[in-house]
Amino acid sequence: MDKVFKIFVDFDGTITPKDVGETMFLTFGNPTKAYKIVDRWTREEINSMQAWRLLCETVPPIDMHKYIEFIDTFEIEKGFREFINFCTENNFEIRILSDGLDFYINRILYNNNLGFLEVLSNSLTISTDNILTPSFPHTDEECNYCANCKKNHIINFTDDEDFSIYIGDGYSDKCPAQFCDFVFAKNSLLKYCEKNRITYFPFQNFHDVVKRLEELKNKKRLKKRHQAELKRREIYLQG
Repeated sequence: MDKVFKIFVDFDGTITPKDVGETMFLTFGNPTKAYKIVDRWTREEINSMQAWRLLCETVPPIDMHKYIEFIDTFEIEKGFREFINFCTENNFEIRILSDGLDFYINRILYNNNLGFLEVLSNSLTISTDNILTPSFPHTDEECNYCANCKKNHIINFTDDEDFSIYIGDGYSDKCPAQFCDFVFAKNSLLKYCEKNRITYFPFQNFHDVVKRLEELKNKKRLKKRHQAELKRREIYLQG
């Protein structure tokens, strides 16, 4: 029986080399205020929903022409298209889980002919008078750590026989990494995994990910990460 891989990928700093959301507010908002908000966010003094609302408040009515031009400057990471082709050829399900905003995510994917990918993220509405308003369709009432609860998506889209894989780099990836069988980590997620003894594969680009996935696919016996199984079981028992 073929192994079933369910793959979940972060966007900002993982699919894109830069954090688009953070750069957006430093560019169009008040950089001093934005830095302070992001700092409070990363130190967990405020949650993601509060941070996004505060960041949007730092932006005056936005020039849509300049905003679109700004988004169009962002590239995707080397090897990401090869990674998508690899997943498609092997019938691996892939979803993008982002605590960022759909407006720029969808446009960047569209610009790279990847608009077909499923994205689960926060939303951004731009009013007729060009005011930014975030909304959060994927929150968890029992956990306000992130605005978009990546853990819930992993639970909802995986079954017992599946092998779950998470690929990420930062703050919003700490929670979902705990629930996946295999974790690809860099930057602050890598440090988090080391500190919390979560087994991970370090990666620099998606060429590294494809190489390791090929090895996992070809292994005769593949073990799930025990701690991840226990974490998932806790959620299942809670109903």
